[in-house]
Parts: sequence; structure tokens; C-alpha cells
Amino acid sequence: MPYRPRSTLEQWRILQAVVDAGGYSQAAELLNKSQSSLNHAVAKLQSQLGVELLEVRGRKAYLTDAGEVMLRRSRVLTQQVEDLELLATNLDQGWEPEIKIAVELAYPRHFLNQALAEFYPLSRGSRIQLIDSVITGSAEIIQQKRADLVIAASSVIPKGHLGEPLCITRFIPVTGSNNPLAQISDIDQDELSQHLQLVIRDTAQKPLDNAGWLRAEQRWTLDNFFEAINILVTGLGFCWLPDFLIERQLAQGTLVQLNLKQCSERIAAISLVTPKEETLGPGSKILRQLILAAHQQT
Repeated sequence: MPYRPRSTLEQWRILQAVVDAGGYSQAAELLNKSQSSLNHAVAKLQSQLGVELLEVRGRKAYLTDAGEVMLRRSRVLTQQVEDLELLATNLDQGWEPEIKIAVELAYPRHFLNQALAEFYPLSRGSRIQLIDSVITGSAEIIQQKRADLVIAASSVIPKGHLGEPLCITRFIPVTGSNNPLAQISDIDQDELSQHLQLVIRDTAQKPLDNAGWLRAEQRWTLDNFFEAINILVTGLGFCWLPDFLIERQLAQGTLVQLNLKQCSERIAAISLVTPKEETLGPGSKILRQLILAAHQQT
């Protein structure tokens, strides 16, 4: 047989009011109910559960030890119901239950984190899903409209879509301090191509093989920059990395910037794209403005 609750949300709300107000008469005034109806509700709740929740001393009601535990759990329950009902109202008003944000790995996340922190009190219970994307993977997400907001390299934004500029990411070629490349000055591209290159996997279903400098005969493909950093510090390979990710390693000397004859750095402009502008929900619109504002503050 399906479970049949012995108590109601109204009974738990009344118990909470009696405790919070400090007594039955105060709670009755707060709830605009008769004191006798509150007494009856709590007495019935205790009887149905077989547990004493309150004891009255003088004119005040005090929680028993069991009552403290049950009250604490009841607050979670009533809050969940309020959140559920609020979510239903928000959905009826077009507020999205989930917001998907695709984020290029080369984007400085502290800007997004700041925007998310400001968005949380306004989120109305909307879930946030963050999707890591790399190179043409971002373009694919935009074309297929698989995210509400996409933070992508401006160079990969497909035709027909506009991006709002956010920032510039500077890539520099680095290796571990104990790699032989670290001791060479004026490295040319032919010499560099003979060494192991670490590259970050393109997240597209059909990635472009010629994306980035990939002339090295030996190549290891990794999922993210942090894996690359961990391998580099052991003395293996070289990699083009965003400078903001490796400031500490460069300062400590565990990573060293390569001294190249040509192309000592690469610049990538990062933009914010809205693939589904015509159907963008109110929560996504607020979050978009917060992300843009985070960049304007710098």
C-alpha cells in the first residue's frame, strides 16, 4: 500500500509558529487564528505521531528534545514545499528551471564566478549547468543552440551570430624549468616541431585538426590546462597556455616561457554569445547582464 502521511504541512507550520512566537496566544495573533485551534492542531499532531513535541510551563511552550529534532526537520520540509510552489509560479511566468552556460577553457573564470555569486539571490531556484568547451566545440554549441549563454573565442563564432566582447586572453609557450627547451634562446619553429607538444582536446564532435599550432611530430592530447601544467612541471613537453593560469608557476620558476624567434605570444579575444536570443528566458537575461557588468568593473 502507498504511504499515507499522518501529519499535514499546516500542522507543522502551526508548530513552527508556536515555537517562533513563544507561545500559543502569540502565535494565534500572528496567524490570525484562535488559540484553541492551535492547541488542537499541535495536540493532534503529537497524538498522530506518538511523540511529545511541546511542553507548556506557565504561559510558554517549550520544545522537548524530540520536538527540537522534529521541528528542525519540518523546517526543511516546509521550505522545500515553498520552493516547489515558487518554482511552479516561476515556470508559469516563463522563468527557466535550468540555465546552461558553455565556457571556453581559456576564459578567466573569476569574472563568471563573480556574476554567479550576484545571480544566486535572484535565481528563483534555477539550476546552473556549466559546460566546458574548447575551440570549435564552442562554435558547435552555438550552432546547435545547446546552451543559453556561450563564452567563446571570438574567432570561432559562427556566421550569423554576434558576440559581446568580454576580455583578451594571452597565450604564451611554456615548458618545465628542467626541460632542455628552457635553456635554448631564439628557438625556431623547425626546432620546436621536434619536441613533444601538449594540446587541449577540442570538444567539438567534428574538431578542426588545424586549429592552433600543431606542427609537432609528437603530440599528447589532454582534457584541460591543469593536466598540461602537471605534466609540464615534470619536464615533459611544451604547451601554449593562458598566462593568467600559470602566474604562480612562472613566479616560482617551475615553468619557463620559451624564447621563440617568431610568435612569442598569441592573443585570443573572448566574447559572450546568446545562441537563442529570441527565446532567452528572464533568468538568462539577468545573468548575461551580470557577466557583462563584471567585466566593466575592471
